[in-house]
Amino acid sequence: MQNPIHFTALKTIWIKECTRFLRIWVQTLVPPAITMSLYFIIFGSLIGSRIGEMGGVSYMEFIVPGLIMMSVITNAYSNVASSFFSAKFQRNLEEMLVAPVSNITIILGYVGGGVARALLVAIIVTLVSGFFVELSIQNFGMIVITVVLTATLFALGGLLNAMFAKTFDDISIIPTFILTPLTYLGGVFYSITLLPDFWQSVSQFNPIIYMVNGFRYGFIGVSDIAPETALGVLLVFNIGFFVLAWWLLKRGTGTRT
Repeated sequence: MQNPIHFTALKTIWIKECTRFLRIWVQTLVPPAITMSLYFIIFGSLIGSRIGEMGGVSYMEFIVPGLIMMSVITNAYSNVASSFFSAKFQRNLEEMLVAPVSNITIILGYVGGGVARALLVAIIVTLVSGFFVELSIQNFGMIVITVVLTATLFALGGLLNAMFAKTFDDISIIPTFILTPLTYLGGVFYSITLLPDFWQSVSQFNPIIYMVNGFRYGFIGVSDIAPETALGVLLVFNIGFFVLAWWLLKRGTGTRT
């Protein structure tokens, strides 16, 4: 009897989350397309024409996977962080916590909504990039696995942020001071092989390096990180974040007053 209840709850939360961002699609789906178009024009067409090639391909082809991944990271994170905190702020979360719904179901429902938005944005940005460069696909499976794991990871990250946040301002602290620097230093616009040996070693501690390079490998077959290593790091972070989110929700951290 429990399984149908949990499935219904999971489906309800997921549909609610998807409806939430689809209802305001002009604010959630259009801005990433416009922002990435500007990146393609400025960094790809204008600056890229001066740089020439990187990693054996044109600079535009090199940065496209990284720009798509930037959109995935931002949207997966922001969707769950804002939605979960809004549920806390409006006291809607308490109704779910007292209902016969498991913590795993709640986590999967919110994360599923963030992943859905991130994947939809990824498709839109990929289509937009087709107007600027002819994309090639070397390993479709690697593309799908990497983007899903990355979207899941940052959706979980948004959930963790929302648990600890006490005000709406707290939600913007992590993206502003941690995610943005890590993303720009995550090999989106350059190959880490261009860095001195010391900074190449330091870059290995940036998890976004693995996501961007794993995704890039799927498109152009070029990567600064071994694909197996990239997937391994993603799996470890996903498992760690999921267990941490479940443990915090079980303890009531940030959800019980």
